[in-house]
Amino acid sequence: MIRLLTGLIKPTKGEILINGIDVNKDRKGALLNLGAIVECPIFFEYMTGREILKNLVRLHPNILKEEREKRVDEVLELVDLKNRENDKVSTYSLGMKQRLGIAQALLGRPEIIILDEPANGLDPIGIKDLRDIILKLNSEFKITFLVSSHLLDELQKFSNKIIIINQGRLKFKGSLEELLSMGEGNIEEVFLQILKTKEEAL
Repeated sequence: MIRLLTGLIKPTKGEILINGIDVNKDRKGALLNLGAIVECPIFFEYMTGREILKNLVRLHPNILKEEREKRVDEVLELVDLKNRENDKVSTYSLGMKQRLGIAQALLGRPEIIILDEPANGLDPIGIKDLRDIILKLNSEFKITFLVSSHLLDELQKFSNKIIIINQGRLKFKGSLEELLSMGEGNIEEVFLQILKTKEEAL
């Protein structure tokens, strides 16, 4: 689904709209309002975090040349990497690399950010840091996050809407409250119950 949303692959039928813009007809226009980290972000290890962002900010036509340095400062601050901006990425932990990935996604001031399994491989502290950043950006800047994850307990801590897809089929779409009301309040048990019920109905 994420590859479809970002225009990396084309759907066999139907259309994909981002803020009313069809991804297949105007991919560039649709993606102007979208930031994404598809799978684990990969950076040049010999560069500093700041150097990487300075190179990437030039790719955003909505950021004027004289605003680029300021925008890099802003996103580094937002993901709490300002104190490590001049360190090489090779010295960053996995959690810091994920935060640098979010900083990269923030550069163009997107309204939507897609994260693909962002907590994979992170320790509990790294997961909490990531969650806090997502909640802050959503609360203060009204950025919508679309997060793909198999860590159901973690999703329960910051999600308000849930979509469950299994083998390419939509199994559930609704609020977190609606999902939890189907069981005993445990998102993992409800998830398994939905899959089992759908399979039995086939």
